[in-house]
Amino acid sequence: MMGLIFAKLWSLFCNQEHKVIIVGLDNAGKTTILYQFLMNEVVHTSPTIGSNVEEIVVKNTHFLMWDIGGQESLRSSWNTYYSNTEFIILVVDSIDRERLAITKEELYRMLAHEDLRKAAVLIFANKQDMKGCMTAAEISKYLTLSSIKDHPWHIQSCCALTGEGLWPSRGSQVYQRDRIATKIFCVRENGPVPRKAIVLISDCEVSFQRSMNKSV
Repeated sequence: MMGLIFAKLWSLFCNQEHKVIIVGLDNAGKTTILYQFLMNEVVHTSPTIGSNVEEIVVKNTHFLMWDIGGQESLRSSWNTYYSNTEFIILVVDSIDRERLAITKEELYRMLAHEDLRKAAVLIFANKQDMKGCMTAAEISKYLTLSSIKDHPWHIQSCCALTGEGLWPSRGSQVYQRDRIATKIFCVRENGPVPRKAIVLISDCEVSFQRSMNKSV
């Protein structure tokens, strides 16, 4: 069953390029997450001035991932990266309670932008290894994610330094790299209007089983 599901996923993605923007406030862990996806290791980073861009290719699936600087002086230029964006990865610093209101403001400003009206959103609640961090549920409640109706979204706990929460399994590096695309996004259609939905790899089997049941 799982092999059939992966085959369906890759048939949807095959030979396509998907633009992803990685956003969040400064020091949230965006660049660390980008290079965990790219190399499956921690890379020494410095504050991003402007952006980093990397292409991740998995079985003919191309993800063009833009890691955008999160300093206050740079946030006003985020919208210059929005064109043709399919997926937003919002990285939240789970110990930065004082600036969570700013994160919320930036999130809803993005979602209101015309160029992102069809984008799906994955929120990483990063730094879950830190004492006193907010849980993903706490962050979800504060950001009022349940009120988002026009964009598929999911929030996921993670630790960028260890890769925990970024991968479907802590197994071999080959397994992890081969499953990057499926871990980040599973694209499916719901109802008469195509919609992109973000689903964790652990949810993919259930999601596609439902889809196949409906088609019977």
